[in-house]
Amino acid sequence: MTSELTFLFSGIVFGLSGGLSPGPLLTLVISETLKHGIKEGVKVAVAPLITDLPIILVTISLLSRLSDTDSVIGTIFLCGAVFLAYLGYESLVFKGSDMDIRQVKPQSLKNGIIANFLNPSPYLFWLSVGSPTLLNALKLNLFSAAGFIFCFYLFLVGSKILLAVIIGKSRAFLKSSHYILTVRFLGIILLIFAAYFFIIGLKHWM
Repeated sequence: MTSELTFLFSGIVFGLSGGLSPGPLLTLVISETLKHGIKEGVKVAVAPLITDLPIILVTISLLSRLSDTDSVIGTIFLCGAVFLAYLGYESLVFKGSDMDIRQVKPQSLKNGIIANFLNPSPYLFWLSVGSPTLLNALKLNLFSAAGFIFCFYLFLVGSKILLAVIIGKSRAFLKSSHYILTVRFLGIILLIFAAYFFIIGLKHWM
């Protein structure tokens, strides 16, 4: 799994999983959409484009300095495998989203950015999964790295925007079989990636 298409596919899967799975940012997207319209939901959906750059730069800088230490890199990949396995399991047991937006105060783009900064998921993802994948892509060529980043954010942000549009027209979608089956299917793919990360981690330890 070292071809350019592999990194593009990785970006698509990780982006869709992050975009469709319930979490703090998706809650804000839904609440803003239902209370203030699709436009406000879309504003919250684009928050990762603003918040994630510092996270990526810090984790890339940290991991690049440790690239010569096989045991450390192996441990990071093993942690990534555990994190992906957890996300995969959560997706497989997903039964639909039933968020109580009445308890969520109206949020602006500013508060969406703050919420994403305080959300541990982006830090865990980029430290254990995103940055190792990006560094491997850079070893192949710049196109692979750029393709991974582009596909990841296209589908991460794009899927949240699409949900905002759909939910703006029908809240029932959150409980629909289409939404549930899509998330569960992504869970299976995430488990496959978890196995892949586990194998890479073991190789660095051998």
